Amino acid sequence: MACINPDGTLAPSAQSILNALSSGPAKVETLAQQAGLPLFRVRSSMRELVQAGLVTEAPQGYILTEHGRARVSPPAG
Repeated sequence: MACINPDGTLAPSAQSILNALSSGPAKVETLAQQAGLPLFRVRSSMRELVQAGLVTEAPQGYILTEHGRARVSPPAG
């Protein structure tokens, strides 16, 4: 299941991951817990999000790029 749709929009799972990363760097296990997604889904999504330039991997975990920050949904309210 792709996390980026053919039209460039983000699947709900990808949006949840980016929202979880908006609070700072995180490892996949933490992202899975925060986003409420299975670990295997987060791992495969991270590969796709890195390839799309939305996140990058750093020693402390994955972090949002500027492009990724622009795609974070504003908080509901």
